[in-house]
Amino acid sequence: MALQFTTSYLEDSLAVFRQYKSLAERAMAQVTDEQLLVAANQESNSIATIVKHMAGNMRSRWTDFLTTDGEKPGRNRDSEFVDPAATRAELMVEWEAGWACVFQALAPLTDADLSRTVTIRGEAHSVMMAINRQMAHYACHTGQIVLLAKQLGHENWHALTVPRNRSAEFNQRVAMGEASQR
Repeated sequence: MALQFTTSYLEDSLAVFRQYKSLAERAMAQVTDEQLLVAANQESNSIATIVKHMAGNMRSRWTDFLTTDGEKPGRNRDSEFVDPAATRAELMVEWEAGWACVFQALAPLTDADLSRTVTIRGEAHSVMMAINRQMAHYACHTGQIVLLAKQLGHENWHALTVPRNRSAEFNQRVAMGEASQR
């Protein structure tokens, strides 16, 4: 998916969030339903656990984003790291619901909102800082999902960006207008 040139922080943020969402989804699509639940050891998280945590974080941070603390009283963060959804379908329902919170909270914002103050765990943040905080958080977890999917589905892995040892070919295709930046 090609990113559009813009000078709008909010448009850029939405585009980057969509890019992370797509990247994780394309990685998850390359593993089996069983592999979504595989954790390397007791201290590691499976893809399904990471998705459950991300969805819980998204619901908490983005619901009533401008008016309530981003750490909702009803959130039980520790429960996000146990008993993830047992099926891909259930997992993807959680995933989509979490992302819907992100996009519904960001869509109505204007540049004037960026300097407003919101709180996360009682700590004041500008709206821009809160967006940056979550963007970094989701980037980290997206990277974990991609790494796990690549390790688990290695024999069938298809590169999500420029394939290894194919940069020159990709750059040539970009120069000719044939390749889209993903």
